[in-house]
Amino acid sequence: MHPRLPPISTLNALVAVARHQSFTKAALSLHVTQSAVSHQIKLIEDLWGVKLFERTGHGIAATDAGRRLAELTRDYFERIGKTLDELHIVSSHETLRIDTLQSFAVKWLVPRLRHFDERYPNIDVWISTHDQFADFAANAIDIAIRLGDGRFPGCHTTLLLQEEVFPVCTPELLERMGRPESPRDLLRYPLLLRLGEPTHMNWEDWFEAAGVPGVKPTEGTRFPDTNMALEAAMDGFGVALARTAHVVEELAAGYLVRLFDIPCPSNVAYYLVCPQGHEDRPTISAFRRWILDEVASEGKRPEAARATG
Repeated sequence: MHPRLPPISTLNALVAVARHQSFTKAALSLHVTQSAVSHQIKLIEDLWGVKLFERTGHGIAATDAGRRLAELTRDYFERIGKTLDELHIVSSHETLRIDTLQSFAVKWLVPRLRHFDERYPNIDVWISTHDQFADFAANAIDIAIRLGDGRFPGCHTTLLLQEEVFPVCTPELLERMGRPESPRDLLRYPLLLRLGEPTHMNWEDWFEAAGVPGVKPTEGTRFPDTNMALEAAMDGFGVALARTAHVVEELAAGYLVRLFDIPCPSNVAYYLVCPQGHEDRPTISAFRRWILDEVASEGKRPEAARATG
């Protein structure tokens, strides 16, 4: 048989006292008197037959029962709040404006957006792409997905994806030129180089991680960004240096093959960024929950086929 539940105001008192470890501070936060808070805590203790708080030399402390019940009650309130936010979204039509890098939008975000639409059909997503960090107010942007070190002044950030950097090519190129037996063997292959992205990991960094220091490829076709180099690799033009999020589908489908299982973490990661104080807006919270679920489910998929030397 379920125990009787006290009024919501009494449960609020339980959470407040557990948070502040003080009847006086809890009363101030709830805008009631201290005696009212004490009465509400005694009501719960009598109703449930447990001791929630005990006096110490410095005030009061939650008992094990008080701590556990306060945590459960706080979680209950938070889940109600999130559900009400989602119900509000479902009952209205909202627009969420997202700005990101074109390569991330094309390779990762857009192919998965139908999952977001299935979950939140009443949120219209508008996507814009910029290479540089766009101004939220000037560009009417709600949230951004950016590659960096996580330091975005004045913004709330959530880590999305930490990537590895590794070489990829087509199976046809391997059939034509043979499979490399060691990282140094890659120097006889056409390596696709990048002109842009100077702060990102390059071939010199990968060879260093692979135990071949001092290698700095200078000969070969150069491209302005990773995305264009990968397109050339897909056409069998050579070996490109890829980041994880750029080639998930291509590896899974067998269009590209990863060369060597050598750990080489990227020096930058993808972050979800919004103005400080906007992170709890219903549409932004909904998108954050969805994209974190997508990232988590990505990690549970079977590992894509690889070719190792």
